[in-house]
Amino acid sequence: MINITLIDPSVVLMVGAAGSGKSTLAARLFPPDDILSSYALRAAIAGDARDQRATGAAFRALARLLERRIANGRLSVIDATNVRSADRRPWIAAARLHGVPVAAIVLDLPPAVIHAQNAARSRVVDPEAIDRHLRAIRGTVERGELEQDGVGPVVLLRSPAETQSVIMTRIAAPTQPLAPPAGPTA
Repeated sequence: MINITLIDPSVVLMVGAAGSGKSTLAARLFPPDDILSSYALRAAIAGDARDQRATGAAFRALARLLERRIANGRLSVIDATNVRSADRRPWIAAARLHGVPVAAIVLDLPPAVIHAQNAARSRVVDPEAIDRHLRAIRGTVERGELEQDGVGPVVLLRSPAETQSVIMTRIAAPTQPLAPPAGPTA
């Protein structure tokens, strides 16, 4: 069993290639209203989640939603590939601006597993795109980029069995102690 403890509120980055199971895992661990999905936003904007022409608009909408959620003290799960530092940068910056921690759940599964899962999906992604994602994840993990960006915890899942064994615990963010009431001075 892999137990992930998250501070609430925080920003949680799902990181993994298309077809790795990010959305499935996010849906198992988090209520639907905590998840900001680039796929769902492309679908809402273009009527087809696979329409890459809607990607820019979807990510701008995601950024606005994330800002509102953080400002309202809500935990937010970013369900996108997030495989490159440039992809993660806006989400990390938004969290830092509001003093909210950032965690990452990285699905670093074997390529054969991801390609098989992709082939079985209703929305199959080009295998070459998945290979690009896998190379980017490998570099991210090997260079420790998430930790260098101040992300923590970083939970690395390397097998389907590990993804299925994950449980999540949310703890309230520590509050600042109140200053003692001003009393009479002598």
